[in-house]
Amino acid sequence: MKHDEMESLQLDRLRNTVGAVYEHVEFYRKKFEESGIVPADIKGLNDIAKLPFTNKQDFRDHYPFGLFAVPQEEIVRIHGSSGTSGKPTVVGYTLDDIKVWTEVVARSIVAAGGEKSDTFHNSYGYGLFTGGIGLHYGAEALGMAVVPMSGGNTDRQIMMIEDLKPRGICGTPSYMLNIAEKMKEAGIDPRQSSMEYGIFGAESWSEEMRIKIEQTFNLKAVDIYGLSEIIGPGVSVECHEAQDGLHVQEDHFYVEVINPETLQQVAEGEEGELVFTSLTKRALPVIRYRTGDISSISREICKCGRTTTRMSRVKGRIDDMMIIRGVNVFPSEVERVLLKVESLVPHYQIRLVRTEAMDNVELHVEVDTNLYETIAEDLTDTRAIQLKIEIQRSIKSACLISMDVVLNSPKTLPRSVGKAIRIVDLRNKNVVGV
Repeated sequence: MKHDEMESLQLDRLRNTVGAVYEHVEFYRKKFEESGIVPADIKGLNDIAKLPFTNKQDFRDHYPFGLFAVPQEEIVRIHGSSGTSGKPTVVGYTLDDIKVWTEVVARSIVAAGGEKSDTFHNSYGYGLFTGGIGLHYGAEALGMAVVPMSGGNTDRQIMMIEDLKPRGICGTPSYMLNIAEKMKEAGIDPRQSSMEYGIFGAESWSEEMRIKIEQTFNLKAVDIYGLSEIIGPGVSVECHEAQDGLHVQEDHFYVEVINPETLQQVAEGEEGELVFTSLTKRALPVIRYRTGDISSISREICKCGRTTTRMSRVKGRIDDMMIIRGVNVFPSEVERVLLKVESLVPHYQIRLVRTEAMDNVELHVEVDTNLYETIAEDLTDTRAIQLKIEIQRSIKSACLISMDVVLNSPKTLPRSVGKAIRIVDLRNKNVVGV
C-alpha cells in the first residue's frame, strides 16, 4: 500500500477508535476532558499528539475490566501479563479481535519465510501469556501443521524436533540456545536439524545473539515484536529477505517514538520510547500506550518491497537500563560483547550487589567445557584470569564502564525456558529486569 493510502486508512480508523473509547471507556473520557479534547478534534494523524498517554499502571488501576469498551458478553478470550502484587495486566478480545490477531501473526510468519506446507514447532509458553496461543492461531490460519509444545521439557522438545522434522520454530532466543546445548549433550548436531527459519521474541536480543543462533542451527532467525496490551505477538516482524528492521502492521497499529522525559515525538531514525495506538481493536482499544521499549523507526521502503514503517530491534526497556557511575547501559549492549568472546557460552547474568555502602555490578559469565577441562577446572588458572581481563577490557571499550567479572563453571548459570532473567538485584534480593 502506498504511504498516502495507508495514512488515509489509519486516520479513518484512528477517528473511529477515539470515538469508541470516548463513548464507552470512562477512563479515556475523563482523560480527554481533562485535556480539553473531543473526538472531533482529530482531523489529521498529527493530531494524535493531542491525545493523552496510557501506561501499564492504568491497566493495574482499572483491573480487571475497567478499560474494556464492549459488554462482557462480547468477550471471547482473556489473557494477562505478569504484574506486581500477584495481579496480572488483564486484556480481552472479541471474536473480531481474535481474527485481527490471527491475521497479523499469519502475515508475520509469511514474512519470516513460513509456508502453508510447513510443520511449525511452537515452544512459546501457552496460557495467559499471549506468545504460544498467538503464534498457534496464526500458523493454523496459514494451514500449517502446528506442534504445540509450549516451553520447558527440553528433552521432549528435542525428540519432537528430531521426529517431526519441523521447517519452522518459534520461542524465546535464550531458550533456543538452551535447546542447542541439550542437543549437543545428547550427541545431536543442531546444524543438521530440519529447521530452516525461527521466529524469536518476548525478550530483547542482540544482533550477535541472532548470529549465534543462525550459526548454531543453520537457520534464518527473525525478530517478532508484540505485547499483550496492544494485542500480543505480531505487532511487527522482520522479513527474512532483509532482516533489517521490523515491519509494523500499520493498518492495525499506529506507532510513534517519543523522548521519555519530554514526552515529545522524536525525529525519524532517533531512538526513544515506542508508543502504540490500536486502530482496529474492539474489546480493549488503547490510546498512545507507552511500551517502555527503546527503539527507532524508519519509513524507507525495505528491499523486500514492503512499504510499511519499520522499527529497529528493541535495544532494551527503560526500566532495564542500568546507570553505572553515570553511564547508561542496557543488558543487550553487554550481550553483544560477551557473544564475541571465545571460551564463553551464551548464558550470563548481571547482578547488582551492595558492598558496604557502595553499589556494584557483577557480571557473571560461564566458561565453556573445553576451556574448563584445559585449565583442570581451576578458575584461578592464569588463562582464566587472562580471560577475565579480556572481558573487562571489552566491556570497558564498548560500554564505557567497568564491571567485576565472575567466571562460573559450565552449566551453573540459570537456563531459560521462557524469558531470560538478565538482571538480578541482590541489594534487596529482588529481580528487577528480564
